[in-house]
Amino acid sequence: MAKQSWKPGNMLYPVPAVMISCQRPGEKANIITVAWAGTICSDPAMVSISVRSERYSHDIIKETGEFVVNLVSEDLTRVCDWCGVRSGRDYDKFKETKLTEYKSEFMNAPAIDESPVNIYCKVKKVEELGSHDMFIAEVVGVTVDDNYMDEKGRFDLRAAGLIAYSHGEYFALGKKLGKFGYSVKKAGKKHGQKKNKKNRK
Repeated sequence: MAKQSWKPGNMLYPVPAVMISCQRPGEKANIITVAWAGTICSDPAMVSISVRSERYSHDIIKETGEFVVNLVSEDLTRVCDWCGVRSGRDYDKFKETKLTEYKSEFMNAPAIDESPVNIYCKVKKVEELGSHDMFIAEVVGVTVDDNYMDEKGRFDLRAAGLIAYSHGEYFALGKKLGKFGYSVKKAGKKHGQKKNKKNRK
């Protein structure tokens, strides 16, 4: 197998494309599209987003110390892209996209009602890293769309049709290949079957 050597670059793809909503008190709410977002801790639940310092939303998030991560379904892909190429300095993005502000009990910044999952975050630390500043935040609450609750009362995230982002392009998620731990369970099942056969002899 032949390999090429390249200079350092961001090649960790695909990544989630999410819409971040934020708001200063008394001002219009804003939405910024972010691809640099991820889980960094499970207990306490924490996430990070990275935003360029010149972006309109950067100072809003830094000053208020809060933001909402709104997951993006296939139906929201177009507005997700639009919010990523237009500035809140020039547009009222909720008005232009006809998205609905959802006010929760968790914080002043609104979520996007049309998003299947809204993750409310309080900033704990800001890391100035270079091209982007990383906002490290604790998750203080989550709201989910009732439309994706299954007959057993469980939230079916697959039914939401979430998207991924890779090298400037948006993709629908593909077929399911397995679930966490399935490789071990398969091996364990086969091992158990052999053991049972041996015991029956």
